[in-house]
Amino acid sequence: MNRERRSMNQSLTIQTRIVLPGDTNTNNTLFGGLLMQFIDEVAAVAAKRHTQRDVVTAAIDEVHFHKPILKGHIVTIEAYVSSVGTTSVEVFVKIMTEEPRSHSRSIAALSFLTFVALDEEGRPTLVPDVYPETEEQHFVYKDRKSRREARLKKRMETDHLIAALGG
Repeated sequence: MNRERRSMNQSLTIQTRIVLPGDTNTNNTLFGGLLMQFIDEVAAVAAKRHTQRDVVTAAIDEVHFHKPILKGHIVTIEAYVSSVGTTSVEVFVKIMTEEPRSHSRSIAALSFLTFVALDEEGRPTLVPDVYPETEEQHFVYKDRKSRREARLKKRMETDHLIAALGG
């Protein structure tokens, strides 16, 4: 059976916001938990655009913070579907910070999230295939299998831990 194919660009979702004083901690940097909320929201929109279905977050890979996002900075979160399984999509998220006076931009953090697409009864459902178009997308796409293997390994470890804890 041939699945429909969609480009990564079709799911591209961009959110830009200014970091306000209430968004920051005592170091005047964006709260990490708030950034994780933004990441999950933008990634979910990208997953919904690709699948044209309701989606649920199945996993958030590590969020690696490379640069602080300061009060008054502009933060831009870009997300697109970077790989697919049968009923799941992997979404790549790139978080940029910009100093508004100098317009200097840099990557503040990166993350990958996995979402499961749901049918009308709330059950996992088949998702369209995906293909890269840009140089960045090809770079992200080429390592999809190793990320999936690492994710599955981590899931097995977590399942064992939960079982050991009586869950």
